[in-house]
Amino acid sequence: MTERQKDRPWLMRTYAGHSTAEASNELYRRNLAKGQTGLSVAFDLPTQTGYDPDHILARGEVGRVGVPVSHLGDMRRLFQDIPLEQMNTSMTINATAMWLLALYQVVAEEQGADITKLQGTTQNDIVKEYLSRGTHVFPPVPSLRLTTDMITYTVAHIPKWNPINICSYHLQEAGATPVQEIAYAMSTAIAVLDAVRDSGQVPEEKFGDVVARISFFVNAGVRFIEEMCKMRAFGRIWDQVTRERYGIEHPKQRRFRYGVQVNSLGLTEAQPENNVQRIVLEMLAVTLSKDARARAVQLPAWNEALGLPRPWDQQWSLRIQQVLAHESDLLEYEDIFAGSHVIEDKVASLVEESLAEMDRIERMGGAMAAVESGYLKSQLVSSHAERRARIESGQEKIVGVNSYESTEPSPLTSDLDGAIMTVDPAVEARVVNALKDWRDNRYQPPFNHPRPCKALERLKEVAAGTGNLMEATLECARAGVTTGEWAGALREVFGEFRAPTGVSSAPVAVTAEEGTPLALVREKVAKTAADLGTGKLRFLVGKPGLDGHSNGAEQIAVRARDAGFEVVYQGIRLTPEQIVDAALAEDVHAVGLSILSGSHAELVPDVLVRLREAGARDIPVIAGGIIPNSDAEDLLAAGVAAVFTPKDFGITEIIGRIVDEIRKANKLDPLEVPA
Repeated sequence: MTERQKDRPWLMRTYAGHSTAEASNELYRRNLAKGQTGLSVAFDLPTQTGYDPDHILARGEVGRVGVPVSHLGDMRRLFQDIPLEQMNTSMTINATAMWLLALYQVVAEEQGADITKLQGTTQNDIVKEYLSRGTHVFPPVPSLRLTTDMITYTVAHIPKWNPINICSYHLQEAGATPVQEIAYAMSTAIAVLDAVRDSGQVPEEKFGDVVARISFFVNAGVRFIEEMCKMRAFGRIWDQVTRERYGIEHPKQRRFRYGVQVNSLGLTEAQPENNVQRIVLEMLAVTLSKDARARAVQLPAWNEALGLPRPWDQQWSLRIQQVLAHESDLLEYEDIFAGSHVIEDKVASLVEESLAEMDRIERMGGAMAAVESGYLKSQLVSSHAERRARIESGQEKIVGVNSYESTEPSPLTSDLDGAIMTVDPAVEARVVNALKDWRDNRYQPPFNHPRPCKALERLKEVAAGTGNLMEATLECARAGVTTGEWAGALREVFGEFRAPTGVSSAPVAVTAEEGTPLALVREKVAKTAADLGTGKLRFLVGKPGLDGHSNGAEQIAVRARDAGFEVVYQGIRLTPEQIVDAALAEDVHAVGLSILSGSHAELVPDVLVRLREAGARDIPVIAGGIIPNSDAEDLLAAGVAAVFTPKDFGITEIIGRIVDEIRKANKLDPLEVPA
């Protein structure tokens, strides 16, 4: 065999950031020294949703799921001693993407970088925030304008930057089938490209440069044949759309460019060591096939269902990639699936079904219209409910969860509290104090920033008109404006948006024939309502804080509805005070709180205290989310009635337990009907 040159490996990233800019900077420099070839920045939820760390909604969330970046000083410290001109940096940021890119550009300028050489990606896909991740701020139309302005600015001034990463990753997490993942991502890309074209900011002859900078961020699940075919279908459809809809002739500009984070939703709390082989299989789906290989890969850690991974856990995931790229012979061959009729048939089927769904969305008026009508969200909630039902019935097997459940004690989790990293609760106070210092001293030496009022007024003026917002945003960054001030100014002009929840329109996914678990829980609900002398049991599902991962809350809400509850679910981003006010106004019989961001230790007890102060001691509070054992014990000791974590996969059983807690709180005898 003639020896051919080995292909270059993909970019290897670790999604990282926590606590403070200084701590994250240290982590980045350590990861780069271990052979990581690109940075992937995780921002905390206040930064993602445009709040400063001292805002009421930021309480308990600062530095939890990423790094807080409140102003230019934080961005300087985040990238200290990391030459940005030589770096490829991915920033997972959407509603506030323009702001973070502006801060990044100004820091690069301060380092003396040529900004035309900056390479990296801002996620900047707001549609999936409305559908699945929940860090949106503004309504769809102004949000699309922010995206459009960023794209046109970068194509002109930072030509190597990917200004948008159309993100289907969270769609799969929210229940999307491969067809939905392809169709919704492609429909989003079409909405964005149409908006850029129609803005008149890019000459027609330069439109190919815009298309060439559009990248995608996808999810790879454990069904790795189907996932690999999905990637081939993605590439085929993108080639067709860019050629036929936008007239792009140059094949290089039509190339489907994508990065991957493999599926975190499929990682289990039960027997978490099984997550390692899941991660490997999912990585193979996006690396084995040369014609559909990812350009960048980041892998979750084996213990993500337990809590925040430690640096060692992230290193393990990086080493998985390095072994495949450097020890195996994968990169020595052309596409090993070329000519396979099995692969070809599956790809053709995915292409056909995806194009049909894209056509349906187009007839509705496009992706933005399908978001506002609630169509896309209700489809995802339905798909997710069907998947959950397949798992609960045992039709879809998950090793260690609903099959092969017996296990030896795992040395990896023998010290559960040591198996994850915890963020020091004192970090939040330190960050808040540092922000106060910044606000007090930003005009003084050594910073000497101009007063921010003028820059913010200019931003509002441009937002109220039709000009490109990027220059005014850069002016704010240079003036020492904070994240909350920038987003607050735009909130004044654009307003805020509460996305459809998709719960009310989701169909029943679980059968309730006589003798089924759901039928038995329905009996418990009806009997308890009768015993309490009320027409229906009322259950409030609440999402306190800024955590926008609403999948679990939605599935609980849908199943409680199907079990006969009247469900109060107002969506994401509520303060404990708002949740308690709603519980009292709706006269509910139980409150369920869902939190995946780690802010449960602060926010759940706050709800408990407020209910007690209002005299509502008979309303049980149930907590669910990624809650470490020791935290669960603390919550139960504080008065929480029950705590559910990812290992509790039986939703019908959870609803039955909630009925039991309502009976206990109201001093009713336990029912013998099994849940």
